[in-house]
Amino acid sequence: MHPPVTKLKRIALDLLFPQWCIGCGREGNYICDNCRQSLSRILPPICPRCGKPQSDGMLCPACDDENLGIDGIRSPFVFNGVIRQAVHELKYRNLRALAIPMAGLLYDYILENPVPGEVLVPVPLHRKRLRERGYNQSALLAKQLGKLTGIQVVDDCLIRDYHTPPQARTTNIEERRTNVVDAFSCSNRKLQGKSVILIDDVTTSGTTLNACAETLKKSGVVSVWGLVMAIEP
Repeated sequence: MHPPVTKLKRIALDLLFPQWCIGCGREGNYICDNCRQSLSRILPPICPRCGKPQSDGMLCPACDDENLGIDGIRSPFVFNGVIRQAVHELKYRNLRALAIPMAGLLYDYILENPVPGEVLVPVPLHRKRLRERGYNQSALLAKQLGKLTGIQVVDDCLIRDYHTPPQARTTNIEERRTNVVDAFSCSNRKLQGKSVILIDDVTTSGTTLNACAETLKKSGVVSVWGLVMAIEP
């Protein structure tokens, strides 16, 4: 019995374009088992809101002083080493296939650390940046995670209205907040009454996720949690 055509195509692609580990260069997978074991994981105790390590497991000072729209942010990894390289390869170097193993890492994480939500919503790019890049890396992650979890992905409601500089280019939290003020809106009401999980690649201060959450809640969303590949310390 012959294997399905899709399997034959995968075998042919693997032969023509073998995968190399982005961490050590070993042939076989984009993130080999050895490099996977070396990833800097975020372990409890953490701040229950922003998800960053917090020695007492209570709200960190930054979150304690803020009235935030986001209900919580969770992430399996610190943004360094192989995970940093993976995010850069996916985001800037068109290695879209990395979304599959990266979503697998997110899936493994939420199996042990469930995040409440019934819909996955990727953080959107402005149409100008989407044209430049050709794809939204957060949407790729959401799509692959949706396949693994069976959770619906909705990527046509939350939109980015304004083209702003990347958050990575800002120098402090006030600039990050200003950078995303009124940047997002909802184009329809299909998420009304839903519990949403926002998907993004990396977060630093959480200001983008919070801005998205505030917009979603104004449109009738019940709760919003963020799930990201990595948190930048």
